[in-house]
Amino acid sequence: MHLVIAYIKFLWKSKNEYSVHSPFVFDLLTQCLYNRTDFPDYELLEGYRRALLENRQTIEVTDFGAGSKVFKSNTRKVSAIAKNAGISPGRAMLLYRLSRYLKPANSLEIGTSLGLATAALALGHPDGKVTTLEGCPQTAGIAQKQFEHFKLGNISCRIGEFMQTLNLPDQKFDLVYFDGNHQKQPTLDYFNLLLPTAHNDTVWIFDDIHWSTQMEEAWESIKQSPNVRVTIDTFQWGLVFFRKEQPKQDFVIRC
Repeated sequence: MHLVIAYIKFLWKSKNEYSVHSPFVFDLLTQCLYNRTDFPDYELLEGYRRALLENRQTIEVTDFGAGSKVFKSNTRKVSAIAKNAGISPGRAMLLYRLSRYLKPANSLEIGTSLGLATAALALGHPDGKVTTLEGCPQTAGIAQKQFEHFKLGNISCRIGEFMQTLNLPDQKFDLVYFDGNHQKQPTLDYFNLLLPTAHNDTVWIFDDIHWSTQMEEAWESIKQSPNVRVTIDTFQWGLVFFRKEQPKQDFVIRC
């Protein structure tokens, strides 16, 4: 019910590209988010997903986050995780387009799961490096086999609790995808911990910003940060930009 109400509010507030007066955001929408090109790499993403959907292996999932609204047990089939908990095909393609458009040299993903989103980031910019963090060893093991099978050699996976694996001194990331813990305080902790890794052209992508009242509160806190210049709420995701040359603006965009 929370998500239904949140989505109705989103539809009421949301706009399209014709209501955007920022050239930077307009270009991002028209050249990336709304790009309808049928990229050949989409077939690779679909093949990656299909391989997981056909995987009947059962694993014991270690969950350090907010838990699942779908699964009642931590013993889960890989195929069921891919079907119910992985990034959707449309969102995977959108993440691919963002990576392709922004060309991040160094990307960080918090929450590998089975690696569907990781693959999208890696394929979007093969010359870039993707560091992905996963708390569950068994889930990460499945993802690593997938990376090898699909020859995604630009991915490095770190396994362990996020507050330990997020110890990344002197690193700068061009893109960070937050999909590891859908709770307010951990999300804000990650935000503050990773601020030193951001630069003027960095983009951060927060998944499930309307997942719960707490996540909406976290998103509002992030928007109000003096370090943040531009935010885009797409309902599923919250995009954050640090561009100091931009006036502080918040957008609610249908895509």
